[in-house]
Amino acid sequence: MAYDDTEDQPAGENWARSHSFGSVTLQRPANAAELRELVLRGGPVRALGSRHSFTDLADTTGRLVSIDRFATDLLIDEDARTASFSGGVRYGNVAEQLQARGWALHNLASLPHISVAGAVATATHGSGDRNGNLATAVAAVEFIDGSGELVRLDRADPDFDGAVVALGALGIVTRITLDIQPTFDVRQDLYNDLPWEAVTTSFDAVTSSAYSVSLFTNWVGDTIDIAWLKSRVDAPVPPAELFGAVLQVEAEHMIPDQPASNTTQQGGIAGPWNDRLAHFKLGFTPSNGDELQSEYLVPRDNIQEALAAMRELASEIEPLLLVSEIRTMAADRLWLSGAYDRDTVGVHFTWKKLPAEVATLLPTIESALLPLGARPHWGKVFAAERAQLEPLYPRLDDFRALARRYDPNGIFRNAFLARKLGL
Repeated sequence: MAYDDTEDQPAGENWARSHSFGSVTLQRPANAAELRELVLRGGPVRALGSRHSFTDLADTTGRLVSIDRFATDLLIDEDARTASFSGGVRYGNVAEQLQARGWALHNLASLPHISVAGAVATATHGSGDRNGNLATAVAAVEFIDGSGELVRLDRADPDFDGAVVALGALGIVTRITLDIQPTFDVRQDLYNDLPWEAVTTSFDAVTSSAYSVSLFTNWVGDTIDIAWLKSRVDAPVPPAELFGAVLQVEAEHMIPDQPASNTTQQGGIAGPWNDRLAHFKLGFTPSNGDELQSEYLVPRDNIQEALAAMRELASEIEPLLLVSEIRTMAADRLWLSGAYDRDTVGVHFTWKKLPAEVATLLPTIESALLPLGARPHWGKVFAAERAQLEPLYPRLDDFRALARRYDPNGIFRNAFLARKLGL
């Protein structure tokens, strides 16, 4: 059946209302056949996920396409321990379905509201010293390429490591297969006022103290405001005190003066992984969107220099900041991943919605972090352009060649890919 364009709608804005899409229409095919028809009409065209990017990464002057109308079609292969489904599904929704059938993913991002395909394409991550980012769970990916062909790549394919974190440059993802494992329970415990001295002298001990650890700070003073530990219940019970930080009984939001009602259950009360690994509940809007976000993925070997540099900039950062989060992730082999070929620490900034002021400050932050090897998160606000990014990605030339092979006419390219990657 041909795609019916009578339901096309204006593209609108991103989730934070910080970017208005240049495309005049958003098209929502119901299946891969309709999507292929749209691609064959020619470009420019880009895939739009759950609108949680803070940049123009997903934008185009042509047509935006969402696959949120695709049937989820969750298929579990228990022998292979994989689950496949439509890439347009939100993590929180597929997590609920997996949990109902006794299965789990290795990790979740802070927000369960984000689409799987969009999160994978940008190397979005959760936390944990031994946990790779969300894209590392991908066992296979299917997409419609620039010639309208349906392509399927798995880990045995030489193109796979370049095609998973692909920024939408190879095609529009239709289906994803993820590694799964038997379900598990998690408890969350919060500790207040972790001394910075512990973070600088015992960083490995702090970040390995639970399955997933997040440190929330405003960079001012001698202590980290909140250490948020997510522990599997089949692991040792978390400590009563964390390097002098006090265990909290009451639930807290990571942003001061915000209610904790939209955060996942804290206080050491165990529950299923899908209700604990994310910071926020699927059924709640995590904030009103009046924010911007930036993040830099720093080589773990250089994290102390990076943290010291941010603390030196605290007087410039804090007035614009809602909160910063520090998280760890394991190395991977995905070419455009922030953790490619090295264990990594994410230094995240949730900013007040002050775009001009943030834009002015970011070059200062990047002048301190990029020489340490920090890679900006693709979906969040950053200033660096191609010349500064090129040295950070050893496989960038290979990725450009891959993009030109799967999209020879450049229908998926846009201004972001031109500025940042030279595509």
